[in-house]
Amino acid sequence: MTVEQTKNLTGSAHYKARSLRRILILSGMTIALFLSFAVDLATGPANYPLRDVIFALLNPSDVSDQLRVVIWEIRMPVALMALTVGAALSTAGAQMQTILANPLASPFTLGISAAAGFGAAMALVLGVAILPAFVEFIIPINAFIMAMATALIIHFFSRMRGVTVETIVLLGIALVFTFNALLALLQYLASEQALAAVVFWTMGSLVKATWSKVAITAIAVAIALPLFTRQAWALTALRLGDAKAESFGVNVQSLRLKTMLLVSLLAAIPVSFVGTIGFIGLVGPHIARMLVGEDQRFFLPASVLCGALILSATSVLSKLIIPGAILPIGVITALVGVPFFFSLIFASRRKSW
Repeated sequence: MTVEQTKNLTGSAHYKARSLRRILILSGMTIALFLSFAVDLATGPANYPLRDVIFALLNPSDVSDQLRVVIWEIRMPVALMALTVGAALSTAGAQMQTILANPLASPFTLGISAAAGFGAAMALVLGVAILPAFVEFIIPINAFIMAMATALIIHFFSRMRGVTVETIVLLGIALVFTFNALLALLQYLASEQALAAVVFWTMGSLVKATWSKVAITAIAVAIALPLFTRQAWALTALRLGDAKAESFGVNVQSLRLKTMLLVSLLAAIPVSFVGTIGFIGLVGPHIARMLVGEDQRFFLPASVLCGALILSATSVLSKLIIPGAILPIGVITALVGVPFFFSLIFASRRKSW
């Protein structure tokens, strides 16, 4: 056996071992996600043993009526909403970081979530429908159109000559402040009832989750994930740089535009239902990247699992901090995400030095 053949065998064995390790990590995250989901169902004003909750999930007809109603009708939509919203926001953040080559990119930090919240507030306060033909879906459609418009603005500026990662971050900060100022103006003009609804968006909460909202959010994730999976190789190549990706035959501009539109969908739908929940799209992808690397075949499912797990665990925490009360989940994610955000900023500065 030649030296070259030995190297090929060694490289193949190393690749298989690394792939197996990533699969085991994804399997462990899936188990952790199921446990967090079960704990989320078990906790609340009335706590239930975890074994009873798991039994109720597997055998709903063999438990008491009270337990079945609490688990399946009251807590199940909220727990599932945490999973779907976390998965959607983390996936959106992961792909924004990929196509913009920006470690600080996420729907929250670049203003897409703020834009979606402002679109929803326009419907709540002013009754303005951006698409009058779909008045019955005024809130999610307003949120989606505003988020998509903001994503296209970011995409346009990112393609301009001389635009750097720092410029995109500053643009995102400017958009966040702009939409927050517009949102504050709407709050000032709002009636008491509309003001209470707008405050709900700014804090973020899962308590108003319903089966229909869970279904719509899950459909958005189900639409985006297969499309991202089909482009997994191209998205992985994009991390090597535009020139390298184009040499592999990737249409970089088309890929960025399609990804931005899907990111808008994944960011707008959750915000339109549960309000602004920050930093999931920033923290989830970075944890996934540290665990499995940049290969989209593993990075994409890891981002989905990380986002869902983080928000599910946060949902549990929101019910445990103050017994008998449920804190707004957006407040908790911000408290967790801000230190992580600072660590990324300082890490970026150390690399630039």
